[in-house]
Amino acid sequence: MGVFDTINDRRSIRSYKSERIPKDKIEKLMEAARLAPSAGNRQNWKFIVVENEQIKHQLVAACNNQAFVGTPSHVIAGIGDPEQKWHQVDLAIALEHIVLEAVELGMGTCWIGAFNEDDVKKILKIPQDKKVIALLTVGIPAESPAARPRKALEEIVAYNEYS
Repeated sequence: MGVFDTINDRRSIRSYKSERIPKDKIEKLMEAARLAPSAGNRQNWKFIVVENEQIKHQLVAACNNQAFVGTPSHVIAGIGDPEQKWHQVDLAIALEHIVLEAVELGMGTCWIGAFNEDDVKKILKIPQDKKVIALLTVGIPAESPAARPRKALEEIVAYNEYS
């Protein structure tokens, strides 16, 4: 599959099969994150890969009771250092590398931005001076949602100046 096809096939998955993702595939996802670019090549991030069922269940409550957060094989938390100017952008790029590799490997993901950061920090034992940028659910899809409509290029692209 080419990169454009992978991008085109990506969907937010909220229904997962109970099937566990093998460790070697999870490590490939994490390798995709490791290879992501970052400002000054600082790679100033940390990823917490949650596979423990009890911890995933606790994350459901921390994620505004979004029940599907507890159903995938894994949940990955992306942690940044707010002392670094571009930490949020860097983490978003790395997390999207995970998302695209997951599609390539036949997995589904969903970005989770609705969560109580203090609760997530407590559950995952994240230091207070770090920032939880986002969580990703990762699993084998139990659904194949249709593509959602997108704006036309003319609505979102301008050349040489804002118009």
